Amino acid sequence: MRKTFIALCVAAFASSAAAQKEQDHNFNVAKNLNIFNAIYKNLDMMYVDTLDADLTVGTGVNAMLKALDPYTVYYPEDKVKDLKFMITGKYGGIGALIKYNSQLKRVTIDEPYENMPAAEVGLKKGDIILSIDNEDMTKKDQGYVSDHLRGDPGTSFILQIKRPSTGKVMKFKVVRKAIQSPAVPYYGMQANGVGYINLSGFTENCSREVRRAFIDLKQQGMKSLVFDLRGNGGGSESEAVNIVNMFVPKGKLIVSNRGKMQRSNYEYRTQVEPLDTLMPVVVLVDGNSASASEITCGSLQDLDRAVVLGTRTFGKGLVQMTMDLPYNSALKLTTAKYYIPSGRCIQAINYKHNNGGTKEHVPDSLTKVFYTANGRPVRDGGGI
Repeated sequence: MRKTFIALCVAAFASSAAAQKEQDHNFNVAKNLNIFNAIYKNLDMMYVDTLDADLTVGTGVNAMLKALDPYTVYYPEDKVKDLKFMITGKYGGIGALIKYNSQLKRVTIDEPYENMPAAEVGLKKGDIILSIDNEDMTKKDQGYVSDHLRGDPGTSFILQIKRPSTGKVMKFKVVRKAIQSPAVPYYGMQANGVGYINLSGFTENCSREVRRAFIDLKQQGMKSLVFDLRGNGGGSESEAVNIVNMFVPKGKLIVSNRGKMQRSNYEYRTQVEPLDTLMPVVVLVDGNSASASEITCGSLQDLDRAVVLGTRTFGKGLVQMTMDLPYNSALKLTTAKYYIPSGRCIQAINYKHNNGGTKEHVPDSLTKVFYTANGRPVRDGGGI
C-alpha cells in the first residue's frame, strides 16, 4: 500500500512538473511575440527613416530561421515559384542550364535544351550573358541572372550576349515557355549488357521516367544496371520509395519518419510488385548525393539489393514539409528525421539552437553500428 502511494505521488509530481513546463513555454512564446510586435511598431512610428516592412520583417524572420537548420526556409510571395520548381521541376523560362564562369567572372549559357526557346533562337554553349532587357548582368551572380531569365510562360525579353568564338555581341528576343526540367537527362546501353540511368533530381513523377528507362533498357538486353545519383540533391521521399520498389518486393519497409507531432510519423513501404529483384545494380554517389538520393542508395544497401560505389554521401537525414502562409507566402520546415531499413539515421550534422544557432559534425567515434538484411555492418551519423 505504501509503495502504491509513493508511486502515485511520484506520478502526480511528474505530471505537475510537465504541465508547469508547458505553461512556462507557452508564456515565453507569447511574451517574445509581444516584444517583437512592440519593437516593430515603435520602429515603424519613430525611426528616423521610413521602413520597408517586407525587408525589415523578412530579415527578422530569416534571422530566426537561421538559428535552426538550413532546410527550414521562408518563401515570400515573389519566391514561391522557386519552391514550386524544387518540388515539380517545372518553371517558366528559356530551357537552358547556366553557370558562373570563374575565369571570365560572368554567367554563361552552359547547355541549351533541344526544342526549347534558348536553342530555337540560336543561343550556344559558352555564350556570355551581358544584359536582360537592358539591365546589366555582368556583375550579377548566377542566382540573380536565373531569376531574371525565368518568368511567366508567354512573356518575352531581350537577351544580349557575347559569343567568345567570334567576339560578336548579339541580341535575341526570347519568349519564355513552360519548361519541365528532365529528371532523367540520359540513359543508354554500355558494353557487355550494362545499362546506365542518370537521375538528376527527385521531382514529381521522376520514378515514372526511371521506370520507363529501365524497361526500355531491359528490352534492349540489359543484364546489369549502373544507377547514377552523383550530384543529386534529393527531393520527394515518396518518389525515392517508388524507385526502390522497382528492385525489392512488395511490402518492404523502406523509410520511417519520426518527429515531434504524430502526423510527422510515417512509414513508407513498397506498394507494388517489383520489375526485377535479381539484376545486379550499382548505385553511383558522391558528396552531393543527399536526402532522397540517400534514402534510395541507403535502403538498397540495407536490403543488400545493390552495391553503392563512390565517395561518402552528404548526410542529410532530415525531412521537410511545406506549409502555406498568409499572403501567398510559404514555409518549408524540418519536421522529422528519417530512418532507413537497418534502423539508422544518416544525418551527419547536429544543429543546435543555443547561442543563435550552432552546428557540429557527428564524429565517427560516436556513430553506431547497424546491420543490413544479410548481416553486414553499416553505420549511422555520416551519410552512406
